[in-house]
Amino acid sequence: MLQIAVCDDDSRMVSIYERAVREGLKQCGCTGTIKLYEDGRNLLCDITDDGFYFDLLLLDIEMPGVTGMELAERIRPFLPDVKIIFVTSHIEYAIDAFELSVFRYVPKTELEARLPGAVEAALRLLALEDGRTYTIQTNSRIEKIPYRRILYIEREGKNARLVTADGEAKVRKSLQQVLEELGAEEFIFTDRGCIVNLIHILQVKDGTVVLKDGTVLPVSRSHVQEVKEEINRYWGEHI
Repeated sequence: MLQIAVCDDDSRMVSIYERAVREGLKQCGCTGTIKLYEDGRNLLCDITDDGFYFDLLLLDIEMPGVTGMELAERIRPFLPDVKIIFVTSHIEYAIDAFELSVFRYVPKTELEARLPGAVEAALRLLALEDGRTYTIQTNSRIEKIPYRRILYIEREGKNARLVTADGEAKVRKSLQQVLEELGAEEFIFTDRGCIVNLIHILQVKDGTVVLKDGTVLPVSRSHVQEVKEEINRYWGEHI
């Protein structure tokens, strides 16, 4: 079950966001609980002090006390995978929202036209990411790594090194073996020695891919066009 929070200091807007989320859940066939806030400080406290977990946040940017931008920045260490949809009256915030790797930006002037689609897209992505794990088994342990936590996989001698949002793990297999075992379209070769989870790619530039956490990885010249096409195809089909 997805955990969702909406926050706006205007109670009327909170109700609008809530309706959009409920309709999105219905359209996607998902289940979820929705927690409503009219003060960003309460949401921040619930996450940082009380350990509340959320998959999706709908935030107004211009709130007294703590803004949506401040909220997004301060909760990232606690909820690194949370999807955030920003709603605001001021178009200039779009650049800042992009730098924070926010899932979607919706101007209040286009709320009715764009909010339902943004919510549904976020929910479909969350449903797509949910529940899949890669299992590493050795003589002493079994480790299950959620697909969505895997940033990239690189060759390290005779091992495949899985770099995740929480650390790393190694398995004595080739990259091709690991890719086949994953069997997931979001994992793609960027060069012969590296597989990247494209849901974490922020941009492709100058022969590299830049991940949302700032990691820069090389893309071989022969793979650049293919990587761009795979990114466009994947998001075109799922968002």
